[in-house]
Amino acid sequence: MTTVQALITLGLVALVTLILRAWPFLLFPENRETPDFLRYLGQVLPYAIMGMLVVYCLRGTSFGQLGGWLPGLTASAFVVAAHKLRHNLLLSVIGGTAVYMILLRLT
Repeated sequence: MTTVQALITLGLVALVTLILRAWPFLLFPENRETPDFLRYLGQVLPYAIMGMLVVYCLRGTSFGQLGGWLPGLTASAFVVAAHKLRHNLLLSVIGGTAVYMILLRLT
């Protein structure tokens, strides 16, 4: 890729990013009420996405041996407990990852 092509590509990526970020503000200005279906989606989508992420992360869990299920399920339990006790996203994510990696190495 030449320098001109790289600059054109970079400019197009920046333009598309700007348009995508500005689009919601243009479609739904402050003086207009947000449609009901968007408010509904704002309420239900976070839970649906989290459910999909849990299924995606645990999809390859094998119950045939201890190393197949112990790290993933223990780390998941840690994330749920950390969130319930501390309500700290950073602690949940970093702690769950650390628990998973440690158990993955030990089993």
